[in-house]
Amino acid sequence: MREEYLLAALRMAAGADPVPERVSAAARAVFGLRVPGGVPAEPVGLPVPPGARSGDGTRPPGVRRFSADGLVIDIETDVAGGRMEVAGQVSPAPGPEARIEVRTPYVGKVRVPSPGGRFAVAGLPPGWVSVVCHRPGHPPVFTRWVHVRP
Repeated sequence: MREEYLLAALRMAAGADPVPERVSAAARAVFGLRVPGGVPAEPVGLPVPPGARSGDGTRPPGVRRFSADGLVIDIETDVAGGRMEVAGQVSPAPGPEARIEVRTPYVGKVRVPSPGGRFAVAGLPPGWVSVVCHRPGHPPVFTRWVHVRP
């Protein structure tokens, strides 16, 4: 969908009144966050054995697993000093040409994963975050947007 069509649909849905500029600006911003041709990774349950980081066998807060297109993306989020930290691992390791993009609505940072598929990003603003794995010859695989609170 092109931006002009989205804005036209918003105007039609609003009836005779024009769409407020803040609504149009928000729609354009959201449209820019999509991953064209990407494969959405679905959330996967992630049990944690007792003693690993949690005494009751439940996963620790901030740990999430997603899977799609033969990849598993594990991410762990935390907020320290008012800034968000994201660490994770892509399995199987996506290879030396792969790139991991950690995105927020305001800023994105790209990392080359380690040979084992691990990556980390610090200094992001708390809030919404999504991770995209870019592999040569494959469509990008992206996680849903996750809200991280301080």
